[in-house]
Amino acid sequence: MSRFPWLLARWPSSALSLLLLSVVGRQMGLEVVQAIVCSRLDPEVLQNVYAMAFAVEEINRNNTLLPGVKLGYRIFDSCGRYPWALQAALSLVAGDEHSSGGQPVPLLIGDATSTTTIFLSRILGPLSVPFISYLSSCPCLSDKIKFPNVFRTIPSDIYQARAMAQLAIRFGWTWMGAVVDNSDYGLFAIQAFQKETQGKGVCLEFIETVHRETIESDARRVALTIQASTARVILIFCLYIDVKTIFLELAKINVTDRQFLASEAWSTNNDLLRNLAISKVASGVLGVAIRSSTIPGFENYLRRLHPIRNPDDDFLQEFWENEFGCTSLSPCSGTESLEGLHNPITDTSQLRVTYNVYLAVYAAAHALHSLLSCPDTDSSPGNNSSTCSSPKNIKSIELLQHLNNLHFSTPQGEMFYFQGGDAPAKYDLVNWQNTPEGSLKLVLIGRVDGFDLHLNQSAGQWSNGSNQVPTSVCSESCPPGTRVANRKGEPLCCFDCIPCADGEISNQTGSLHCERCPLEFWSNAKRTACIPRQLDFLSFNETLGITLSTAAVSGTVVTTAVFVVFLYYRQTPMVRANNSELSFLLLLSLKLCFLCSLVFIGRPSVWACRFQQAAFGISFVLCVSCLLVKTIVVLAAFRSARPGAEALMKWFGPGQQRGSVCLFTSIQVIICATWLSLSPPVPQRDLGFQGSKVTLGCAMSSVVGFSLVLGYIGLLACTCLFLAFLARKLPDNFNEAKLITFSMLIFCAVWVAFVPAYVSSPGKYTVAVEVFAILASSYALLLCIFAPKCFIILLRPEKNSKKHLMAR
Repeated sequence: MSRFPWLLARWPSSALSLLLLSVVGRQMGLEVVQAIVCSRLDPEVLQNVYAMAFAVEEINRNNTLLPGVKLGYRIFDSCGRYPWALQAALSLVAGDEHSSGGQPVPLLIGDATSTTTIFLSRILGPLSVPFISYLSSCPCLSDKIKFPNVFRTIPSDIYQARAMAQLAIRFGWTWMGAVVDNSDYGLFAIQAFQKETQGKGVCLEFIETVHRETIESDARRVALTIQASTARVILIFCLYIDVKTIFLELAKINVTDRQFLASEAWSTNNDLLRNLAISKVASGVLGVAIRSSTIPGFENYLRRLHPIRNPDDDFLQEFWENEFGCTSLSPCSGTESLEGLHNPITDTSQLRVTYNVYLAVYAAAHALHSLLSCPDTDSSPGNNSSTCSSPKNIKSIELLQHLNNLHFSTPQGEMFYFQGGDAPAKYDLVNWQNTPEGSLKLVLIGRVDGFDLHLNQSAGQWSNGSNQVPTSVCSESCPPGTRVANRKGEPLCCFDCIPCADGEISNQTGSLHCERCPLEFWSNAKRTACIPRQLDFLSFNETLGITLSTAAVSGTVVTTAVFVVFLYYRQTPMVRANNSELSFLLLLSLKLCFLCSLVFIGRPSVWACRFQQAAFGISFVLCVSCLLVKTIVVLAAFRSARPGAEALMKWFGPGQQRGSVCLFTSIQVIICATWLSLSPPVPQRDLGFQGSKVTLGCAMSSVVGFSLVLGYIGLLACTCLFLAFLARKLPDNFNEAKLITFSMLIFCAVWVAFVPAYVSSPGKYTVAVEVFAILASSYALLLCIFAPKCFIILLRPEKNSKKHLMAR
């Protein structure tokens, strides 16, 4: 239906001294986008018109508010178009004869959109005409430097975005999508939401914008994006007509498993709630809504409206014709009534935007009351011109100052004031729940008061049809024992969970870092707690200790058996050859070598640490000394067989041989005694090796002492190897030089390999390496030297004769 865009709602009698404008936007149908006229009249918006009229009449009946002064108003329909809104506003503030009866309007109530309010404020800002908007929620309007004349009875979207951010954080929705209107409302709101969630683990997978001019194609694009998205929760900052188009597109492709978070622009829209086509898509919507309130007497006022009683009300005339089907060809009978009619215009159960309009009128009235009230009623107006104005000479700039300091109580007993031009942040939290009829109903499940969010979570119904809050994450929270590892090139909300390293723990869900345990502690198997380290040492009870102990005992038994064999066959040539006394001493020293390895196994103590190294050093020197003397005797015996060298053997008789062994051994005894007296090994807990166990071992307080012990053994071994190598070509049957050479080669190889293995082995394995070296070298000497002899003695007795030994 087409008609002139500025429509007169009511023009009070000429005695009224103040005019108010409400630039009210009606709903535009999609088919009117290319037209220049308005579409159908929205009953919910029309309710806002009558809320203004009701408030004015209520104020005019009040004897205490603006006594002696009556308010008047003009209401214009901008049809949501900026030029029409500007033309209406300019005509009113300029005092156009057709618009305001020739009297300038000092205050405007409007507009319904942030973009129009910004536009009008910038144009009319130099005139200091106050704007009181009931629906412009853009955060940009809080800038009082840019918009000093804008006041609002609706909170800034900053608070709405903060409430939505609190909901996302509270429910763990870290992976979301967003659809916003390509206007100041949508763009500023999503910026505020992102600012509130920055650094709090909430990411937006996508941000899609929609345009009113291309809403059909934009809605299809948005629906496909939502369908392909992995985000389960979608935030929508759009006008309700855009949301309706998007929901219809989602219904076409059967996307019904998304949880929508609604802004106040559509969270309470009855058209969406009653639409059965989108009920499956929109089920469970959680929305931030303009707080609801009641206006006593307003419903009766609406139901008494009738074109007969309001003949100049073109808005009411159009509504009446649309509602009751009246036309010029079929006029209304006059018996039609709004009593008992179920229509959004008479539904006052939840007054939201309507109550904001009501508040705006009362705010204007109280500001005027403050401006017109003189401190001294007996004083003449001329003497109080700075504090008191005349009703016939109201200046907009003075009214602006009083609005800034406004503080009043509404008829419902609510305290109201402007915080920098904005209303206090109060919202309702609403939930769209299913009804048996298949439509949706609006259920109040919480409130927002400033920074505080109060929510009855158990009363909510979600998109999955249950009371269980849906999840929307890119990656599941990392459990205790793991840490977050961000994926390269992806948002922070998308990550992998990496188990904590040994010795580190994380005892909270979603830990960014693993904490290292103190030195005396280690991480448990799940990496969730630090537990005391177990004391660890080479024990007789473990497999390694049992194996080494068995090898040592076996070596001792075998050595004892060889000793018994040699003792039993001590009169045979094989035993008596090459000095049997040194052979028995060598077997005794080998037995000590095997036994000293047992000292290294078990819990270290002060005396065990001192004794084990001394026993090891002395036993091996005694063993190598016997071999060295035997090698020297072999060389001397064959050298003395040469002409002129008969006297050589007198220097290597039995006494000299025993003395040489004692001398070589005494030197090692002196080295060990000096080392143990000055800086002996002591038991010490090794915390340097990062493991679940604390290694208890013997710490070498003096590396020099230990090096001298090993070095002296090595010196004797190398000397023995060298001399045995020189004697390798002597008659085979008469000497053991080759046996000594082979045994000393193995001995030296073992101990050369021992040094790097000892240094690089961790914990108790250092001790195990030394024990292994002792056993390996002892077995090498025992088997290489005595195994061939025992073989001949026990299995080839015919070769155990002087004749065989003397044969070349």
